[in-house]
Amino acid sequence: MTEQSPLFGVYGAPPREVIEPVAGAVQFSPLVPGAERLEDLAEGALAGITLLAPPGTVERRYAMALSLKALSPEGRMTIAAPKDKGGSRLRKELETFGCTVGEDSRRHHRICVVRKPAAPQGLGQAIADGAPRFHEGLNAWTQPGVFSWDRVDPGSALLAKTMGPLAGKGADFGAGVGFLSKTALASPKFESLLLIDSDRRAVEAARRNVEDPRATILWGDVRTAVIESRSLDFVIMNPPFHDGGAEDKQLGQAFIRRAADVLRRSGTLWLVANRHLPYEKVLAEVFKTAPSRADTGGYKVFEARK
Repeated sequence: MTEQSPLFGVYGAPPREVIEPVAGAVQFSPLVPGAERLEDLAEGALAGITLLAPPGTVERRYAMALSLKALSPEGRMTIAAPKDKGGSRLRKELETFGCTVGEDSRRHHRICVVRKPAAPQGLGQAIADGAPRFHEGLNAWTQPGVFSWDRVDPGSALLAKTMGPLAGKGADFGAGVGFLSKTALASPKFESLLLIDSDRRAVEAARRNVEDPRATILWGDVRTAVIESRSLDFVIMNPPFHDGGAEDKQLGQAFIRRAADVLRRSGTLWLVANRHLPYEKVLAEVFKTAPSRADTGGYKVFEARK
C-alpha cells in the first residue's frame, strides 16, 4: 500500500509575484466554479494552504478559521491581502486564533505565515459567524461574502419593480441568492429559468430560496457556461462590475454580449446597472433597440431587444 501524498490547498488566486502556491495545490475558493469546499475537509487533512484573503472581515475570518481547522499539526498557512483590503489587520486577526505570526510586505500586500497552533482559539465562533444563515429581513438564505448578502441590492429592487411580466424560457445571469429570479418566476407564463452565478455560496443559497420546478441553478461563469445560442426568450441581470476587488467594466459588457448570443430573435434583455457604467455602446452594438426604462437613485434600467 503506497503512502498518500500530503494535500496542499490554495484559496483564490494570490498574485504569483506576492506568494506562490505549492505546485498541484487544490483550489478551495467558492468563487472558482468547480473548486472543492473547505467546509468538507476533515480536521488535519491539509499539510499547508495559501490564501488570498477575502476583503470582508467576517468572510476573511471564516476562511482563515476553516483553513486552520483543516491543517495538520504544525501545518503551514500563508495568507496575503492588499494593505487597504484587510492586509493591515491580518496579523491581529491571526493572533486572536492563537497563532504566532511571521509578517512581510510585498507589492502593496501584507503577507503572514503561521503554523497551526497546538490549541487554536476561537475557530468555532469565526466559522459560525461566516456560515450560511436564514436572514429574516431578506426572508431568504444567504451567507457573508455573497453580493449584497444582508440587504436587497437597490439596483435589483429597481429592476424587479420595472421589468414587465416575462414568458417562455429565460436566464438570470449573476443570479446571486435568487432575488430577481423569485420575482420573475411569479409569472405563470414561465416555461423555465436558468440561474447562473460564479459564487458557490450564492448558488447554494439560491437552491434553498428558489423552490420552483421550472428553475435550474448552475454554479458557473456566465461567459463560458454551456447555453445554446438563440435558445432563450429573455435574460435578466444585474451584472457584476468587480473582479478580484477591482472595478472591471468589461465584465458587465461581456455579460451583455453573452445575453445577445443566447437570445432568440426579438428576445429581451432586462438589465440594471450603476449609472456611471458605460453599457450603452455595447447595447447598441448587439441589440436592435435598448431604451431606458428607469433612471433613478444612481441606477439605470434598460429593456434591450434583439
